[in-house]
Amino acid sequence: MTWKKVAEKGGIQKDSGAQFNVEGKKIAIFNKDGYYALDALCVHQDGSIAFGKLEGDVIECPLHFWHYNIKTGELLDYLKGVKLQTYKVEERKDGIYVEI
Repeated sequence: MTWKKVAEKGGIQKDSGAQFNVEGKKIAIFNKDGYYALDALCVHQDGSIAFGKLEGDVIECPLHFWHYNIKTGELLDYLKGVKLQTYKVEERKDGIYVEI
């Protein structure tokens, strides 16, 4: 595993998300009482969850309204046992890093 810098400190606004391309993967990082990272593409039709509506720990895919927990990656409706991969995130003095 390798740590990659994805954004400058303060680059992801509080209570929102952003999408980054890291090592060929699309990763969504959310700033909600800490930073959380998971695969950015919804399992339904590959829409980016990074730009969805964030309420508490739940992000809603803007295409068809599927819901995921940003801390666990778990899909909260429709299919049981489906999860997006999660990643460790750290805010350091020089930016925001994700472990790939």
